Amino acid sequence: MRYISVEEAGKKFELSARSIRNYCAQGRIPGAILSGKTWLIPEDAAKPGRINAKSEELDLDVIKEAEGLISFINESPVDFLAIDNVKKMLIAHGYKEVKEQYFLDFTNGEKAFIIRNDLTILAFNIGKNVSKENTSFNIIVSHADSPCFKLKPECDGRTDLYSKINVAPYGGMICPSWMDRPLGIAGRIIIEDGDEFYTKLVNLSEFTVLIPNICIHYNHNINTGYEYNYAIDLQPFLSLDNDVDFVHSLSKRVGVDKDSIANFDLALYNKQSGVIWGERREFLSAPRLDDLECVYLSAKAFVETDNPNSINVLYIADNEEVGSLSRQGADSDFLSSNLKRVSTSLGVKYEVAIGNSYLVSADNAHAVHPNKPELSGTNNRVYMNKGIVIKFNANNAYATDGLSGSIFQKICRNADVPYQFFTNRSDIRGGSTLGKELLSQVSVMAVDVGFAQLAMHSSYETTGVLDVSYGLKVFKEFYQSNISLKDNKYKVSK
Repeated sequence: MRYISVEEAGKKFELSARSIRNYCAQGRIPGAILSGKTWLIPEDAAKPGRINAKSEELDLDVIKEAEGLISFINESPVDFLAIDNVKKMLIAHGYKEVKEQYFLDFTNGEKAFIIRNDLTILAFNIGKNVSKENTSFNIIVSHADSPCFKLKPECDGRTDLYSKINVAPYGGMICPSWMDRPLGIAGRIIIEDGDEFYTKLVNLSEFTVLIPNICIHYNHNINTGYEYNYAIDLQPFLSLDNDVDFVHSLSKRVGVDKDSIANFDLALYNKQSGVIWGERREFLSAPRLDDLECVYLSAKAFVETDNPNSINVLYIADNEEVGSLSRQGADSDFLSSNLKRVSTSLGVKYEVAIGNSYLVSADNAHAVHPNKPELSGTNNRVYMNKGIVIKFNANNAYATDGLSGSIFQKICRNADVPYQFFTNRSDIRGGSTLGKELLSQVSVMAVDVGFAQLAMHSSYETTGVLDVSYGLKVFKEFYQSNISLKDNKYKVSK
């Protein structure tokens, strides 16, 4: 990739240097990067179009995409229901469910999906022109779980006159964000019927509990570094009647006999709906944006595209927030074993197909904070509404390297979507995500991407409205792309 200076771009586009810098800062020139204090613009970049602030605010297509994300999040309060909603989306677009425990036989042009343990889903769209000599997988992976509180098997608790629900923390949440707000309960129940067991997904939308704060009069340290105790401070209550039997209440609400409920996997969720806000309606706040934003956009892009020359793959994993070490997590064999089964069914050598494949790990990134901008590095800092984030880490916490990142940059430019680079500040250790875990199972070229957001792991997070549309565009472009290697040169084409 060759870059030109701001002055050279100004001459090329017949714009002032100041306008070029503003367009770069706004993410309106795809591929422009900030090196120190100097913007570098791709030589083949197109002239940015002028945008009227009022017309951008009223762009109904952009708002509609964001509203679609909010609806998906509202209907997906926990990971079980997120996977079920993706399943419904796939079925509505002609995909059929196949069972992992049976023999799988796939053919060209087939569209199918597999679900494991109600918590992870893997979908395939096999191109009509895929052959033994020319096969690759275009994979996008995200995760459906978010930090929350999970109910214990014996969950009835009592303090004084109150009936409470005994819960345990899952993942690393921002504790105060769960307090003093209505919380729902959702997940699955396991029903025993003679010698058989089956599961039922539930959302107890009318069943509300709450975790109350201690008033400042009794806790003078609450604003000066108070440490919350999960077993004491963060237990929800549901009634002033201290004799409530939760499983009995559960059975009445789901229409199942109490004695037939063998067990359950239930969690609390924030019942507050998502909203679009800001001076130009440019922000979106909602629960579980990490990582349901990537789940929704990758699934929508998947069902709305076809690639006759590739096998498009949608993979939504679980348990990313606790290390991915589970049978439904990214560090399981779910992806690798089923990619092998598809390859075998098509008569394709798995190792050859993997060598031609590319994986996008999609999980959100930390935007520059309006009150604490110094927490982001001097360079490689990312902003909401400035385009998709490509994530790098010197110690391989992310899967991206220079080559895989360059290929994804090209896909962004082909989609006319701005992109930005993220690294943690050098003296602040960040987290990891799906890409690293997956590469131990499926060694493909991979990139870690996401969308800039604030308050990650709060029960209510914030992202950019424009980034929703950017994400859908670039994921569609990826699924329609063919990435090939010839004479030691990689090519991105359609």
